[in-house]
Amino acid sequence: MAIVEAPTRPALRDRDPLPAGRDTAIDLLRAICVAGVVLLHAIMVGVTVVDGGPVFANASEGTWWIVPISWVLQVMPLFFVIGGFAGYISFRRTHARGGTTTAFIAARVHRLLRPALFAIGIVGAALAALSAVGIPADIIAVAGFRYSQPLWFLAVFLGCQALLPALARAHARRPLITVAALVAASISVDVLRAITGLEGVGFLNLVFVWLALQQIGFFLADGTIDRLSRRTRAIAGAAALTTLIGAFTGGVYSPDLIANINPPTAALLLVGVVHLSAVSLLRDRIGAFSRRALPAAFAAFVNRRTMTIYLWHMPALLTMAGICAVASLSSGIALPEPSSLAWWMSRPLWLATALTLTALIAVALTRIETQSSPRSADSARRMTIAAALGIASVVVLLVAGTTVLTAALAVGGMVSALRLARRSHQTARGESVADLVRVA
Repeated sequence: MAIVEAPTRPALRDRDPLPAGRDTAIDLLRAICVAGVVLLHAIMVGVTVVDGGPVFANASEGTWWIVPISWVLQVMPLFFVIGGFAGYISFRRTHARGGTTTAFIAARVHRLLRPALFAIGIVGAALAALSAVGIPADIIAVAGFRYSQPLWFLAVFLGCQALLPALARAHARRPLITVAALVAASISVDVLRAITGLEGVGFLNLVFVWLALQQIGFFLADGTIDRLSRRTRAIAGAAALTTLIGAFTGGVYSPDLIANINPPTAALLLVGVVHLSAVSLLRDRIGAFSRRALPAAFAAFVNRRTMTIYLWHMPALLTMAGICAVASLSSGIALPEPSSLAWWMSRPLWLATALTLTALIAVALTRIETQSSPRSADSARRMTIAAALGIASVVVLLVAGTTVLTAALAVGGMVSALRLARRSHQTARGESVADLVRVA
């Protein structure tokens, strides 16, 4: 991943005016996406007690109900489209204020890695404590693995945002060719995976699918989508949905949208187009709703703590599962089997508890995410290494699972990345990292 420093005012699409103020509709949609991820993961957590010991599993595995739920709660395509929208505008504003590309990327590095290293450090310490009090190693290993799974987002989003300046310039020069190349690459990976039967090939789309979705968000940011007629946008969305359904019925892709994320497939691009079409057509109504008191408060709460919520919702869920297992073992009352009627009846309370506990943790840790950013390093080389080191630190957890050792390695890598991304002995003045990242 190479980051090349640009002139102060790059040849972006300056003829397209920057939107005035924040886009409250986008803010609300981003907050809904974050809540959707928490709900999706919460409903997938299954815990039972077998032979006197707890068993943690994916409650949705092999079930029919995950298909309709995934169509409602698989919001990652929309999140990356919104990320492209917000990132493109923020990049242009950074340069309009006389900022540099390295300053833009440094803000992303600090915004994403600072709360991450704190969360991963605490989780590593918690795993060490569990081992010290005699919790079986296999249970600790499962907990570490489950915690690691959602962290793919951190690595991928950091990479996408680090590459955003280069892709924004490519969009300014050749918008259709750039997005078409990314889409073609993602489809090619799917074809190669199908031909060879090698599942590992599909993980190349961790790059191409999510970069393509981010790139699609640029068209919303520069006004291209809004300049299309409502009829054209509706036809595009309907065509994408029809193609998606055809791909499912034809066996090209699984109708379970969760299965299409691990590894990512081009089906998610079609989902992103459907989402984008719906958002563009309903944007005025969403905007009007987003300015009401409750939606505005919800959006403000979540957007200020996006990464904290994402990083801590899985520890909250694992804690809840552990408490349920201990309570069952202590009382002798069996936990309901996943997908049973009793299990479904308990889901509303489970989901409400998951949201509440995650929100409380996020409130307690708000300052870690929102504190001011140090001034960025001037060296593009240092920024390239910082972003790559941050990604590599997360990949360690994804490949090996979260253990005391891997957590320590990840934290060390992230600390090094943050040091590389800042100027020595200088602190930022004025705008916080959160403000830079969440411009919409």
